[in-house]
Amino acid sequence: MRWIIDRLEDALAMCEDEKGELIPISRDKLPENAREGDVLREEGGHFSLSPEETESRRREMKKKLMDLFG
Repeated sequence: MRWIIDRLEDALAMCEDEKGELIPISRDKLPENAREGDVLREEGGHFSLSPEETESRRREMKKKLMDLFG
């Protein structure tokens, strides 16, 4: 399953699932270097960062902002 870290709050990470719903996940289940905006993959209850997907998503969001605001 794919998750996107929306925000970090104390011991929780609010993560968006593939349906767009925000789900709280304990930060101790995530990689130590996880940060807001990172894309995660979950397999068997284990979360790992997906740097390629994160970078692709950040480029896409930057392009959308440039299209909107020049």
